[in-house]
Amino acid sequence: MLTLHTAPLLDAGDGTLVPGGAVAVSGDRITAVGPLADLRATYPGARVREWPGRLAPARVHTGPPPQAPSPRETVHALFAGGATALLVDGPLDPSLREAAARGALRLVASPSPTPLTPGSRADLSATTDDGTCVATVCAGRLVYRRR
Repeated sequence: MLTLHTAPLLDAGDGTLVPGGAVAVSGDRITAVGPLADLRATYPGARVREWPGRLAPARVHTGPPPQAPSPRETVHALFAGGATALLVDGPLDPSLREAAARGALRLVASPSPTPLTPGSRADLSATTDDGTCVATVCAGRLVYRRR
C-alpha cells in the first residue's frame, strides 16, 4: 500500500526544505517528494501518516552500537534513535550483523545519509523540535513509533 509520510517541515536532505511536505512510499522505495496537497491529489487512495516536527532522511549511526541485552534489541535501539544505517569501520559481531540483515538495517562505510529522492530506498525519520525521534521508517516499513 502506498503511504504518504508528512510533517510540518520536510527536510529532503539535499538542502530542500518544504513546509507541509510529504514523502510517498511504495514498498521499500520513495515514489515522490513534495507538498502534501500535491501528493494527496496524485495518490488519492494513499494512507497518510502525520508526524510532528521534522521529517528527514534517517540517520547513519556513528560510533559503537548501543548496549542492549540482545542484537535484536540493539537494532531496535538504533531505530528508536532515528537511524537506519550503522557506520562500520572494523569487525562487527556476527550476531549483530545477522540481526541488522533481518531488520534491513544498512551497514555502511560512509556516514552520509541518503537524501529523500524518488527511486531511493525509503529510509526516513521524524523528530520533534528538541531532536526526539518519534518515528523511523526503514526500507519502507515503520520500524519505530514513539508512544
